[in-house]
Parts: sequence; structure tokens; C-alpha cells
Amino acid sequence: MSARNDPDLSGKVAVVTGATRGAGRAIAVELGAAGATVFVAGRTTRTQQSEVGRSETIEETAELVDAAGGKGIAVRCDLTSPSDVDALAARIDKLDIFIDNAWGGENLVEWGKFWEHDLDKQLRMWRNGVETHLVALHKLMPILIRSDDGLVVEVTDGEDGEAYFVNLSYDAVKSSVRRFGEVLAKDLKDHPNVTAVAATPGFLRSEQMLEGFGVTEANWRDAIEKVPDYALSETPHYLGRGLVHLAADEDRKRFAGQCLSSWKLKREYGFTDLDGSQPDWGRWYDEVLKPRMAGQTVDADPEKYR
Repeated sequence: MSARNDPDLSGKVAVVTGATRGAGRAIAVELGAAGATVFVAGRTTRTQQSEVGRSETIEETAELVDAAGGKGIAVRCDLTSPSDVDALAARIDKLDIFIDNAWGGENLVEWGKFWEHDLDKQLRMWRNGVETHLVALHKLMPILIRSDDGLVVEVTDGEDGEAYFVNLSYDAVKSSVRRFGEVLAKDLKDHPNVTAVAATPGFLRSEQMLEGFGVTEANWRDAIEKVPDYALSETPHYLGRGLVHLAADEDRKRFAGQCLSSWKLKREYGFTDLDGSQPDWGRWYDEVLKPRMAGQTVDADPEKYR
């Protein structure tokens, strides 16, 4: 790979919230691969499991960061608890990259009309997906703005202008986080040393998504027969690599306030996913999926969009 594809974040310190699994874990690992020290914040440890009930732990993520070439520091942190986030902040003297990624709503999402589902679950989704971001921002932004070259990324789902996402509660959570990236850029107008953006992956092959489709990363293509659009799916590392390039970009202020997708970042920086492909979910959505949803017949080869 060329130097353009090998960003160097040596000496940089990052925090990734919601780093136990999925996009958070992959982003942390990719930051480590670029040489960063990464504080890995999440709720599930080897001795304490979160309500999500999965086996991945923050210690595992920290070890993966180490193995990639960085330094991983696991910090057990419930992002809904201001005192927990205070304890995290107290461990950080320097902060250059803040990936605000907490979610914890996997087991709370219900498809269909908001009023037909469990209200407590929807309120919990709001707390896990929105309040966590606000608490983390409130506690960590005072440290980040001391950086000579800071970056804060609000990780969400979907781009600006997305018409409808799952149901009211899920859409509200993800739209709010997307808006945080935009408003933070305005709040930081007196801090030109820090850039704020939102970011979204495409059709993600996270651990839970793979299990939901009954496949693994090794045989994920077996799910395409049942879900054809899965042909354009991507690993969580794809967005992670894009954000590493963004963090290393000295001119990234041009993106302030925008929602940057994995495919937009790919178009800008030219990196690949783990398998060497370059899935472009945005182009597939615009040229194939959206027309099909409108009743048009579109014959397209997914490999031409990778």
C-alpha cells in the first residue's frame, strides 16, 4: 500500500466508547494499527456482563488494539452514569481523538409502529443511544479541546436526509446523534483546533448481524441468497479505516459538521475493506435499491459496486 493508505497516529491518544464489539471495537483496533493509544470504554468485562448479554469484552478489544500495534487500555464504563464517565476522564491527561459510539440498543429494537411496542424498551434505547453520547461529550470535550489537533466523531446509522429508519424511536436516536455532529461543529467555532463530524457505516457485518443471518465472516456470502443487498455489506473495520484516515488528515476541517459515510470516506482516501474490496453502499442504494423500492426493475452486478 502507498503512504496514503498507511496513516500514522503515533503519539495520539483516543477514546472509543461502546468499544466492546461492532463498529466501536473495529475503530479502536484500526486506531491502534495506526499507532494510537486507545482507551476502550464499555460495559462488558470478563467478570461483568451488560444487559446486551453478549460474550465480547473490553479486555479483548484492548488486546486486539495491542496486537494491531497500538496500546489498548480497557476501562469499564457505563456511559449512562456520569460518575463512571468522570472516572474515565480522570484517567486521561491528553485526548486527541474521541469516537462517541455508544449504542447498546441491539436487544431493544422492534420493527413496526412505535406505539405497538414496549415503551420501556424504547425509552431505554433513547437512554443508551442518546444520553450516553451527551454524558460522554460533557465530560470529555473539556479534555479534547486542549488538543492541538482534535477530532470528535459521533457514530450513528444513516446519512442526512434518510427518509425513514425502522420506526420512530430508532430513527429519533440515530437522527439525534447525527445532529450532534453538526451542532458540535458550530459549538467549536471558537476552537479551530478541533473538528466535529458524524459518521455512519453501510450495511454492517457486525458480530450480531452475522449471527442474525446465521453466517460467519468466513461464509457471509451465504446470506446473500436470502438477503440480496447483503452483497454490498462491509466489515466494521471499513468505517474504522476511514476514520483513521480522517484523523490523520491535516485538512479535515473541510468536513466539519458533515455526516461522513464509510463509502464517502473511501472515495476520498482510497482505502479498502479487510478483503481488499471497496463496497459502495451509497451508490448501490441510489442506483439500485431506491429504484427497486419505487417499483422499477434494475439488473445490477453487486461486484461492480465493490
